[in-house]
Amino acid sequence: MLKDDVLKLISREDDYISGEAISRKLGVTRAAVNSAVKALRDEGYEITSSTNKGYLLTKSPDILSKGSVSVFLPDALIPNVHVFESVDSTNNVLKDMARNGAPSGTVVIADCQTGGKGRRGRSFSSPKGVGVYFSYLFKPESGFDKIANLTSWTAIAVSDAIYNAYGVDSQVKWVNDLLMNRKKICGILTEVTVEAESGLIDSCIIGIGINVNEQSFPEELSRIATSISLENGNKTFNRSKLAAELIRAMGDIAYRWPDDEYYLNRYRKSNVTVGSKIVAYPQLAENSQGRSGTAIAINEDFTLKVKFDDGSIEDLRSGEVSVRGLYGYT
Repeated sequence: MLKDDVLKLISREDDYISGEAISRKLGVTRAAVNSAVKALRDEGYEITSSTNKGYLLTKSPDILSKGSVSVFLPDALIPNVHVFESVDSTNNVLKDMARNGAPSGTVVIADCQTGGKGRRGRSFSSPKGVGVYFSYLFKPESGFDKIANLTSWTAIAVSDAIYNAYGVDSQVKWVNDLLMNRKKICGILTEVTVEAESGLIDSCIIGIGINVNEQSFPEELSRIATSISLENGNKTFNRSKLAAELIRAMGDIAYRWPDDEYYLNRYRKSNVTVGSKIVAYPQLAENSQGRSGTAIAINEDFTLKVKFDDGSIEDLRSGEVSVRGLYGYT
């Protein structure tokens, strides 16, 4: 949309930019530029205009749009970014795009989701105007022996994006929960599509939902969930900046995949599970009686080494793990 292009241009300027310069760069009329500026003002952007000087952006609302995200991206990355006001699920939208030939690196971002998905078919709360709901299309040149590591790599990529956007740290609970102050701020869901004929991986849809500016949660979530804002003095954070950093971070995964020590080293340093008392539940039996033990290491393949209370030592590849001091486990 024209207003996104106009927003990108005026946001990248530290001083006034003339309407003539904007119309020339975008190949549109001055009247079209004026209309785009009016539309941006109607959305809450404060844009000063001055005769013989042009336009100056003085304040931006916390709005997720292609224009607001593009401000923080190099032009080469912008064509594959798709931003929506509302979708049922960013993963679902991106699956449809992938089936229609979207390239690796395609991104879908939404201001809210009406049917956000978590692991094991759980719902993921995705209210309007406060979070970043994001899906990334990755077509890996590797087999199933490596793909299990992708969610762990993604947890570090998200942690890096948050730090690069806001300068605040987060931690990881095995496998891929991102935490601040021992509460969850992010969910990650990876869905893999396999070619029927070859049995090889066709694509991976990596869904990421981040609690950014929420100031409260429903009672059933308040025990386990928090937001970046709540853990940082109730400050309002620019969600478009974080979305752009996520795009960069996921692109870094695609570039480094499948072998890079950076992600394993960062994962080990950021992990809060190792050294803690845990209860492990089989993957398909979360409501069954769990096994108690102590997490003792993150292995080279991101599996969790656990010494159980009966003295046995095992490597966990999947399933649920409750960590003492987190999510009500005491």
